[in-house]
Amino acid sequence: MTARYALYYAPPAGSDLERTAARWLGRGVDGTPHDQPELAGLSAEEIRALTAAPRFYGFHATLKAPFELADGSDEDGLLKAAGTLMAGQAAFDLPPLAVTRLGGFLALIPQQPSAALQAFAGRCVTELDRFRRPETPEQQASRRAKGLTPAEDAHLTRWGYPYVLDTFRFHMTLTGPLSGLLNGQGDRTAALTRDLAALFSGCGLERLRLTEVAIYRQPDRDQPFTLWRRMPAGG
Repeated sequence: MTARYALYYAPPAGSDLERTAARWLGRGVDGTPHDQPELAGLSAEEIRALTAAPRFYGFHATLKAPFELADGSDEDGLLKAAGTLMAGQAAFDLPPLAVTRLGGFLALIPQQPSAALQAFAGRCVTELDRFRRPETPEQQASRRAKGLTPAEDAHLTRWGYPYVLDTFRFHMTLTGPLSGLLNGQGDRTAALTRDLAALFSGCGLERLRLTEVAIYRQPDRDQPFTLWRRMPAGG
């Protein structure tokens, strides 16, 4: 069994955003289970299925996508390098977030661009890439089968993930595919978007700051990711 690691933006510990996301997804970032609210007329079973994918990965925004450690690397080296990266990184404000549809799912997404956020995400990708074991040809083929632009394909080849640098888009995933919301009652996406906006309305989405990076760890591919370490900004 081989562990995987990821660098994420996670809600501040004990914050309203952390607690609300844990309720919605049915699991805290530490793996603690939570009862889920029923929104938009969806049943408990529908909510459970709709949130299965983001629950597995833990509530977050990806900065460096999940990776196995490269040969010759170890956890201590990764932690030291992440600490070095953050020691020279100043905390900064995030743009206001809102519940928004992104492709086929819903997420909390910035409502305006942020040069500081784009630059920091790029640093996470490039400065820690020596710790990443390259994806196998089969793994890359699986990503390509979903359809990539030329820029995304080039990033997949170089960095192991398509959505980095100029194709990076910060988002905190709230649902899996929305296709299950289309049935005889019509498309319930609008109702869910409205209800999620209300659920997260007291979480200070207009005044979040990036003051740390969270490292999540997955013991093996069959087990969910949980928060492993928080690295504070020190610049």
